[in-house]
Amino acid sequence: MTGTGCRGYHQAIRRRPFLAAAGAGPLFAVADRQTLAALDSGDGLTDTAVIQYWLNGAASHFETFDPKPDAPADIRGPFKPIATNLPGVRICESLPLHAQMLDKMTIIRSVHHDNNDHQHGMHWCQTGHDAKANGVNPFKKSSHPASGSLVAMLRGSNHPGMPPYVMMGYPLDNQGPHRLYPHRSAYLGVRYNPLEILNKRTGDGKDPGQDQDFYVRSLAPIGNLTRQDLLGRGKLLARFSGLQGGFGQGPARAWNNFYRAASDLVTGDRTGAAFDLEKEDPKTRERYGHNRSGQTALLARRLVESGVTFVTVIDPGVGLSSSGWDLHKKLEWGTKTASPRMDQAVTTLIQDIHERGLDKKVLVVVWGEFGRTPKINKDAGRDHWSGVQSVMLAGGNYRHGQVIGSSTDKGEVPKERPLWPYDVVATMYHHLGIDPHLTPVTPLGRSKPLLEKGAVIPELL
Repeated sequence: MTGTGCRGYHQAIRRRPFLAAAGAGPLFAVADRQTLAALDSGDGLTDTAVIQYWLNGAASHFETFDPKPDAPADIRGPFKPIATNLPGVRICESLPLHAQMLDKMTIIRSVHHDNNDHQHGMHWCQTGHDAKANGVNPFKKSSHPASGSLVAMLRGSNHPGMPPYVMMGYPLDNQGPHRLYPHRSAYLGVRYNPLEILNKRTGDGKDPGQDQDFYVRSLAPIGNLTRQDLLGRGKLLARFSGLQGGFGQGPARAWNNFYRAASDLVTGDRTGAAFDLEKEDPKTRERYGHNRSGQTALLARRLVESGVTFVTVIDPGVGLSSSGWDLHKKLEWGTKTASPRMDQAVTTLIQDIHERGLDKKVLVVVWGEFGRTPKINKDAGRDHWSGVQSVMLAGGNYRHGQVIGSSTDKGEVPKERPLWPYDVVATMYHHLGIDPHLTPVTPLGRSKPLLEKGAVIPELL
């Protein structure tokens, strides 16, 4: 163990999931005795969680949280700013519901990085690392695990039967022909990949953002098997397990651990039910919005409430193929299409976690891979712009009702309080009780810091 030592590691991982993993067999990392002693000696972490609401393709900061009404027409764009419930703070008229509850949010207007392509931008924000600084081409692979994968390794889930890390929506590898997986586990191995929830296409497919039905691909039933069939098979397996005697107890025990975890996920009253939106109050489903933005946000709330630690929701934006919020053309149309669904979904999610007393437990982070160009292009859209972007946070027992940082008058670069993606990721780790400067030993024996740079954003504390 390096970096912060045993106490730092204790702050990053709870005893029960760790011991369960360590006892399952050689596929898992085994801590040294000193680390296990440190885990024994302290109290466990609370069941905090993160919902990362990802604006896939990168939403414009001008058309969301950082309008520039005094800039020339080709910069300020087609929308006007509106007042919010924070005196003197205005946001774009495309987000009227956000404006009514900005006192429960923090807007950061000064996050930036240094690369304008989707792959590098996603890698920056999903991992907190600059891929090219490590000599890796993110068009081919990710140089670092996603923050959700590291959370899965260090924290595990908040309930024994639930996965620690879930991603719902299109995988973040859909930019052109490349196979990029910045939301996955890189060198940690597939064990720490997210459980991916895909939407089931309905209608004519012209607007997947309107899809209402979702399924967990890896949990879909096989053939005509029912829940009762699976429970019966589990009982039969338990009888055979009792007859094993001395034959290969170690490997058999490890396999049984995997089987029980998978079976509980499919058939468990708590775990399996968490993924079933049909069990939700119809009025609540209507409140979130009967579209993919709303229903995935609702499912994210159900999952963190049931014990998932880290959820990434991929918002569909305009819902056309992989375009998302990547509005190089028809910015006005795209904003009017995507923003109402996101506005309803995100604000309902924040209201819901407050009403359920989850606002201290659950941190909501809304962002994408970068901002958009200050000038409207010839196709009435905005192009990629890493010079500055806006990020919204809510919940997490942080101080909200504020704007942190600012961009220049034309929205080109940070003007005050410049921040980087690794500062946002460090804050997510902090909320989860993980020291962002920790350097854990991975299951493959590698030792890399969670973040090479970055710090918790102090204005939130």
